[in-house]
Amino acid sequence: MDKTHHYSLSVEWTGNKGMGTKDYRSYERSHIISVENKVAIEGSSDPGFRGDKTKHSPEELFVSSIAACHMLWYLHLCADAGIIVTGYTDHATATMIETPDGGGRFTEVILHPVVTITDQFQTATAEALHQKANEHCFIANSCNFPIHHQSVISAKQGA
Repeated sequence: MDKTHHYSLSVEWTGNKGMGTKDYRSYERSHIISVENKVAIEGSSDPGFRGDKTKHSPEELFVSSIAACHMLWYLHLCADAGIIVTGYTDHATATMIETPDGGGRFTEVILHPVVTITDQFQTATAEALHQKANEHCFIANSCNFPIHHQSVISAKQGA
């Protein structure tokens, strides 16, 4: 049976410096992303687009969504396979190109998960589960560019 999920959030522009969008330089790109009963996220555009470098950009949030979705599926699949994961860190990277008309698109994301498991004999299976996680990830399945992973898996007894 198919299940449908709905999501609701608010984005409020907070960058009006008194003149609104009179011209490209007259306003800040600051905004607040709010989801009911959750901590608000302060956002801005990428600094290359006149954004505040101390706030999260949509591009960073997009890449973090891919990395987090992959991690959550990976942990689920490891649990189902009897692989005990005791540590997981990912330093995801992404490439986005700008088009001549000022638009742009992502061309790839590379996940770099560093995973610690408890049984060295499950390393190969743990490695293979990254591909399966990629196939299940809701966010990855919604993208029109490749998402690669270059994982490092180590075993540490009693971790």
